[in-house]
Amino acid sequence: MSSPKRSILSQQLDIALTTCRDGLRVIRHRGPNQIQFWFIALAIGIAAGFAALFFRKGVNALQTYLYGTEDVRLLHSFAESLPWYLILIIPICGGLVVGLILHFFTPDGRARSVADVIHGAAMNDGRVETRAGLASALASMITLGTGGSTGREGPVVHLAAVISTWVSRRMHADGITGRDLLGCAVAAAVSASFNAPIAGALFALEVVLRHFAVHAFAPIVIASAAGTVINRLEFGDVTEFALSTTGAVQFYQEMPAYLILGLVSGLIAVALMKGIFWAEDLGTLVQNKIRLPGYLRPALAGVMLGGLAIYFPHIIGVGYETTSLALTGQLALWNAIVFAILKAVAVAITMAGRMGGGIFSPSLMIGALSGLSFGLIATSVFPDVSSSVTLYALTGMGAVAAAVLGAPISTTLIVFELTGDWQTGLAVMVAVSMSTALASRLVDRSFFLTQLERRDIHLAAGPQAYLLAMFRVGSVMRAMDDPRAATEEECWEMIGDGVYIDSNATLEAAMPIFETGVRFIPVVTLSADASPPELHGALFHVDALKVYNRALAATAAEEHS
Repeated sequence: MSSPKRSILSQQLDIALTTCRDGLRVIRHRGPNQIQFWFIALAIGIAAGFAALFFRKGVNALQTYLYGTEDVRLLHSFAESLPWYLILIIPICGGLVVGLILHFFTPDGRARSVADVIHGAAMNDGRVETRAGLASALASMITLGTGGSTGREGPVVHLAAVISTWVSRRMHADGITGRDLLGCAVAAAVSASFNAPIAGALFALEVVLRHFAVHAFAPIVIASAAGTVINRLEFGDVTEFALSTTGAVQFYQEMPAYLILGLVSGLIAVALMKGIFWAEDLGTLVQNKIRLPGYLRPALAGVMLGGLAIYFPHIIGVGYETTSLALTGQLALWNAIVFAILKAVAVAITMAGRMGGGIFSPSLMIGALSGLSFGLIATSVFPDVSSSVTLYALTGMGAVAAAVLGAPISTTLIVFELTGDWQTGLAVMVAVSMSTALASRLVDRSFFLTQLERRDIHLAAGPQAYLLAMFRVGSVMRAMDDPRAATEEECWEMIGDGVYIDSNATLEAAMPIFETGVRFIPVVTLSADASPPELHGALFHVDALKVYNRALAATAAEEHS
């Protein structure tokens, strides 16, 4: 006979095994996709974290080898002792290599960045170009390693998006899943780049996905945490910038100064963005005028960067040394103003030269210099009611960067995580809110969305503006053999009156025609010669509206799920 204790133990074991079997059955039938997705998010976070780490290490290795410095964070100081011809030659050679890479591996000779990731999230089911993306990451690494004056976050974000695109294609992921995977990769890349897990997750939601859907939050946080772990395993739990004591805000008396600083920062951000776009247009005009091959455009930018760096080496690379000097108040007023202007010029040259790189790090540097300049003036005028000038530098850094990115929430948090200073939140929040509110009225909400707007990709106004561009007329029209189609006589009569649309056009082009009062539009293919167009069918207004309404409903469902 078995003992009572053994009998009770057997019963408990049977209950446990039954519970496990029931749990596995529930997982198999109800929850495997969600649980599996979290593991995929973790894997993508690890992969994107390592990609960001390798990119950063690659840039550091290039700078160490080419400039001979042992500490890349002190590159500016070290470059002052180098021969002038070396400072000039390095960015020229780097620009030439970048131009050749982009010429052979991208269709338009343009490095991909955050704007392309936002476009992929909105209009391509979370996918980006893989071949052009890998080439852009390599080109941007060379740009930053050879003296280009941009940041590393743009290429790192796109490189992470290439990883998520590869996974999405292997999974045959739908649009929602593809966008969520993209958000996971972006969050991990930003977190691994800046040791900022909270800001990394919010950056993916606020800037790339442009919504805060609950279903996307958990996997994105998992991926962001994974990216942060990768960073900390290599660099430790340290902030990017070490601050001196900033001092407390003199609350009521000093708050108007931070409101004014926010407005000034917004104007500075707008000037930076518009300066970059103006330089890009000027560069294209000059290139066309002198018939310069596209692959030599980055090299020409390298000539200008090298010439500028001979006298002002602080423009080389990301510029963390100069940013740190600003945040610790170690620059005089005149130096801070001049360095901010020259950094903006260098960023415009680099981007107009299509050398690649991101805008976030330069905006941090320009913001810190601008904030320090404002603080030096404000504290000299009102010394009795002013806090430390370093607090103004920190606030300006966040305000300019937030206005450029159009991301007040994630930028505010990333400033806190970069510096480790959580005690000055009120001043930063006030300035960030004012700068983004002002800048968003003067550009199309952000630098990235304005870039897309310049390519006739209308994402700034929201889904109601860009969803129509996602549907081809040929996929919505009623073919001629459809029993509900328009008659050939009616179609040819309208064609004779000049009312028709090409089958490859989008609903965005069709809607203005419907506003003239027509019920349908003949769909044709125009011939290259003078022969009559080929009639395929007719696009009815009601069909276009149905497709548009379904797309709006699906977008709203995703954003509120």
